[in-house]
Amino acid sequence: MKITNVKMDMFYWKSEPWKVGLNFQTFGSTQKLGVVTVETDEGISGNAFLGSSRMGADHFAPGLIEFIKPRVIGKNPQDIGAIWQDLWKANRSVSTYIIGAIDICLWDINGKITGQPIHRLLGTCKEVVPVYSSTGFWETKEEYAEEAIKFKEMGWTAHKIHPHGIAANDIEISQAVREAVGNDMKLMLDSTWAYNYEDAVRVGRAIEELNYYWYEDPLAEEDIYNYIKLHQKLDIPILSTEYAPGRYYGMTQWITQFATDILRGDVAITGGITPLVRLCHLAEGFKMKCEIHHGGNSLNNVANLHVTMAVPNCEFFEFFPSTGSNMFGLVEDIQFDGGVVHAPTKPGLGYDIDWELLHKEYAGTAE
Repeated sequence: MKITNVKMDMFYWKSEPWKVGLNFQTFGSTQKLGVVTVETDEGISGNAFLGSSRMGADHFAPGLIEFIKPRVIGKNPQDIGAIWQDLWKANRSVSTYIIGAIDICLWDINGKITGQPIHRLLGTCKEVVPVYSSTGFWETKEEYAEEAIKFKEMGWTAHKIHPHGIAANDIEISQAVREAVGNDMKLMLDSTWAYNYEDAVRVGRAIEELNYYWYEDPLAEEDIYNYIKLHQKLDIPILSTEYAPGRYYGMTQWITQFATDILRGDVAITGGITPLVRLCHLAEGFKMKCEIHHGGNSLNNVANLHVTMAVPNCEFFEFFPSTGSNMFGLVEDIQFDGGVVHAPTKPGLGYDIDWELLHKEYAGTAE
């Protein structure tokens, strides 16, 4: 079997604008969703989505076609490890999102060849995990509290806040949400790299007293020096490394220098299913958790779900944002049943692309 073609069809993805953090990251409006297809000489193709509601697929198309396509044409799609290793050498020229999309396509092909969902090929560890609701930005602490109450009443057991990125405001928001849901709901705080060291300590100590479950990304992702100091000061588990330099290959120093308690990654940022599984296993070797981040689009989240089910040390599945604004392009998206999510059961990725919907919004093809 050989790879004969790589292409990306693009479709307009329209959604209401939303944001995370005060004047920090804006999402939505109109972007382009890319459907990457890796074709083979035996008629079996694999798919992945490329692009998010923040950065459309058109930003990635030139790199995909110029740098990545020539490296995979003619190769055996079952040589996933060798292909990923070769593509990683191009990470200075292209985004890890592109490398990740090709890797997902290859896993999709191999799942279809074997008639198994991808998590079976990886080594299934579990078939159900809890999901946590993960907020966008709200203007007031009351709105944050109301959203948390809504999910608690639906039977969800965990909820994560993306606050304003201003220490005093964030402490008030954290207090309001804890008061609203009581002590029997796990709460997490994701500060989206907003603080300097001093504010990170202040917020961390405040949410420790509120019994928050973890403290995510309080400092900039390259600031390992201050993460080490912060880790020494606080008892609450720190979760970081989502965008840490080097991705999988940059994790060793975070572990050995005691800069974080929990590792972080996803199929887009880390560069595919292949390195994400390695990242989870690396963490497991140190008896650490690796909590998988959302994927930015529906099919990336499906790929994340397969990895979640194939490793023992990822406790949750992230639903971000809690409004569902990142869900688009599948006939049926991932379903949450009373605060849990189940492992896919169909071959490959196991979710059907809604081609009828997408072709109504066709924007072009990169090939």
